Amino acid sequence: MKSLSVALLACCLSISAFTPTGVMAETAQEKGLRIAQEARDQGEGFGSVEAVGVMTLRDARGDTSNRAFVSRTLDGVGDVEDKGLMIFREPRDIRGTGLLTHSNKFRNDDQWLFLPAFNRVRRISSSGQSSSFVGSEFSFEDMRATIVEKYTYLWLRDEPCPGAPDLICSVNERRPTDSDSGYTRIVSWIDQEEYRVWQANFFDRRDAFLKTLTASSYHQYKNQFWRADLLVMVNHQTGKSTDLVWDSFDFDADFEDGDFSTRALERSRPF
Repeated sequence: MKSLSVALLACCLSISAFTPTGVMAETAQEKGLRIAQEARDQGEGFGSVEAVGVMTLRDARGDTSNRAFVSRTLDGVGDVEDKGLMIFREPRDIRGTGLLTHSNKFRNDDQWLFLPAFNRVRRISSSGQSSSFVGSEFSFEDMRATIVEKYTYLWLRDEPCPGAPDLICSVNERRPTDSDSGYTRIVSWIDQEEYRVWQANFFDRRDAFLKTLTASSYHQYKNQFWRADLLVMVNHQTGKSTDLVWDSFDFDADFEDGDFSTRALERSRPF
């Protein structure tokens, strides 16, 4: 039965389908790419934004610890998709730790970590992108913008959205083309009205189910840009989880390109 199901799926994906009018319909790959492109286009043009938030790290026994931070993001221009800067305020042992991210369209992304205890900036290598970010269930890779061109896509199905059953989500699979990625694939539930991600399942390099990200409490800003107040990442292999709670988003923030340089990261202090 399993072999038959796989064969039928392969057949459906490989045969060109036509609508009743004779126009060739999208393949699952084409539809998956289109959904990803439309989701990207929906979120572009925000300029710059500042937000504050708290990470709550929870171990397998349920014990918790918090990380408070400020995040700044600059909308991309040219080959740079987005630039992001995170500076931690608390706890004291990581206060002043900063992460600078340049998400690039046509080359590998760049990330640098500032460690105040050593007073130096350390570049995150491609092989290190799957490492845990400040002990959380988010990896360095998770902290970057999703660049459409760096994945292949496959639409799987439409179904009610997890956590928002009144909405219909497109279930879309994307596979990284970067061989250093910590994931073989990510399956996302994206609503068809506003292209918001409600859930994403992550599969590790062995294609084993690794993590689930759920998003909730969405709010709209500037009559266009949606942000979730709560992101929860659960690691199914370790039993650990991280809640990321956003307190506010300021879409009237005014930043420049120079505010997102390694020099600026080195000079950064909790703000």
